[in-house]
Amino acid sequence: MDEPVRYYSTNRDTPTVVLREALLQGQAPDRGLFMPDRFPPLSADDLGALADKSYPVIAHTMLRRFTVGMVDDATLKSLCEDAYDFEVPLEHVTGRRHLMRLDRGPTASFKDFAARMMARLMGVLMRTEGGGLLILTATSGDTGSAVAHAYYGVEGVSVVVLFPIKEVSARQRKQMTTIGGNVTTFGVEGKFDDCQAMVKRAFADPDLSGLRLTSANSINIGRLLPQAVYYVYVYVKLADAAAQEPIVICVPSGNFGNMMGAVIAKRMGLPIERLVIATNANDEVPAFLHTGRYRKIVPSRVCISNAMNVGHPSNLARLVDVYGGRMDEVGNVHEQPDLDCLRRDLYAVSISDDETRTSIKDAYDRYGLILEPHGAVGWAGLEHYFRDNTESDNTLSVSVETAHPAKFPEEIRAILGIDPDTPPSLAGLENRPETYETISTEYESFRDLLLKSPHKA
Repeated sequence: MDEPVRYYSTNRDTPTVVLREALLQGQAPDRGLFMPDRFPPLSADDLGALADKSYPVIAHTMLRRFTVGMVDDATLKSLCEDAYDFEVPLEHVTGRRHLMRLDRGPTASFKDFAARMMARLMGVLMRTEGGGLLILTATSGDTGSAVAHAYYGVEGVSVVVLFPIKEVSARQRKQMTTIGGNVTTFGVEGKFDDCQAMVKRAFADPDLSGLRLTSANSINIGRLLPQAVYYVYVYVKLADAAAQEPIVICVPSGNFGNMMGAVIAKRMGLPIERLVIATNANDEVPAFLHTGRYRKIVPSRVCISNAMNVGHPSNLARLVDVYGGRMDEVGNVHEQPDLDCLRRDLYAVSISDDETRTSIKDAYDRYGLILEPHGAVGWAGLEHYFRDNTESDNTLSVSVETAHPAKFPEEIRAILGIDPDTPPSLAGLENRPETYETISTEYESFRDLLLKSPHKA
């Protein structure tokens, strides 16, 4: 049996742990984020062998490289088959450009891919470890609902979700606040960055040491590993894997967890020629790559691609780490990454709301393609890339659509004059009763709520 991959903290002041511990801890004790100490390779032969395989088989092939010693192979295969029982459409748009829709899961968001696998893995762990687990999650839109649905009814697990009450769509909110059971939601009178800061502070709070806390945010490495799978999936379905054909992939990015899934896949050997990172007006990462100086955006800028309204992405610390640098949890860069290498591998661009709306209209008028705001940021980013890199125009490329257009009906209606079809996962949502509490950004009050919550583990 291969030796298990171990996980170190990006702050580098915590002993390495195995995946079981990294999943259950969420954030490292030194407030850093866990990263694998190696990336098990995927050869051209490995990729070629996956070309005719289903999504669950590809997920099993990928994840087994990281789960050695934690879950047996047969169990992992069963978990993958159970988690991924929905379609992953790949749409040809024009030339060699494609769209990967990650919006067919139970909450119509790409977050379903990671949340469903994490919930199943943690369910296995809790059956063997015993006791209870309290999952604490901040969301800018889609994470909360995906996590809440994935963990609903999982024995031994309770969930607390924080969301910025003024910056999520009505459908996004109701997907979180109509569940009940072992799920508690708090609407925060602030921004996503405030929610995220409260979660991170809770993990380091000795007053909460009696609670067994973990996270299902992308601060948890368990979110990133399943997200690496769909980049391998789209590659083996569209590319000549045996020939190591290059591909350009565009990822609309907010907290940069989805992007890190692609970085992990690339480090494992996926032939990503360039990773296009498209943000909304929260352009702190494009500015960092262009100038070499990192400046958080406080407060974050409000954009129609609301799930990407992040002024300080947690996962930037992981990206900096992969490229040889060190950034702490508050954004201080203690060691610069290899910026030349970063710029060769990544192309970063910021897309305004006006351009996002134009992208939605143009994609529909030219290709009959219905994009929601986040996917439109990605599609616009890919177009920027090819305008700046005309020599790559015939390179195989894919842009990621991260949510179903029906989650943003008002915006689609205003731009296109149509109502997007409502998927089964959103049907009847408006009529379900909501339960949530509105809270301030004062951490101490939130801590007190956790300590007396009936849902604490």
